[in-house]
Amino acid sequence: MSTPAPARRLGAEVWIVLGLSLGQSAVYALLSLVVKLTQGSLRSSTATLNSSRAEQGWLDLTLQLAGIGFALVPVALAWYLLSLDPEESRVAKRLGMGRDRPLRDLATGAGLALVIGLPGLAFYFAGRLLGITADVVPAPDVVHWWTVPVLVLSAFQNALLEEFVVVGYLMTRLRQLRWSLAATIATSALLRGSYHLYQGIGPAIGNAVMGVVFGYWFHRTRRVMPLVVAHTLLDVVAFVGYLALAGPLGLR
Repeated sequence: MSTPAPARRLGAEVWIVLGLSLGQSAVYALLSLVVKLTQGSLRSSTATLNSSRAEQGWLDLTLQLAGIGFALVPVALAWYLLSLDPEESRVAKRLGMGRDRPLRDLATGAGLALVIGLPGLAFYFAGRLLGITADVVPAPDVVHWWTVPVLVLSAFQNALLEEFVVVGYLMTRLRQLRWSLAATIATSALLRGSYHLYQGIGPAIGNAVMGVVFGYWFHRTRRVMPLVVAHTLLDVVAFVGYLALAGPLGLR
């Protein structure tokens, strides 16, 4: 049987995975926040998600799909590294990513989405009123026949990347490094909040709170899949819902 990886190797591994994924995003989000603050108030700034990447429709679609695909490479890397552990069970079983209970995971994820989504929406509007949240635009201005499917794919990509890397992978590694449960959940939650700083201070705080809930849920259940479902539903409602309401309500 293989021996457990030394702490130094695991620590270096965590830094590399985060540096290639959401840790890098956190640094750029912080710098984006600094830029917004130097240019004026957060109330007057805008954070655009899923923006168009080219004027030509076919090229825009190609770039969107390429971005989604490459964004999932850190998930594959983290999965592979976890598979090297001297564990008898596979990664899917260890982290609750299997297809053994799809209906239960779907129902649980939907429930978590409701618990997180409604307070999150209220928190966003409160942040806008307080001037600590940017105007978040989650859908592109130019709409094509493929826009909605790509927005759904983008929502799934965000969910899989964040929940697998920030919750499943990171919390597993930190516990292997003998971090306390409180420190592990706090680190995961703070990382989640930090890479949302480009949207303002309000969303960063709200996502950190979400991170505490998701981190504790994973600790109790050892299942990432319901978190992926919940996150996907939240983003689909935000992305597609905004697109549907933008025209009738004049949100653009």
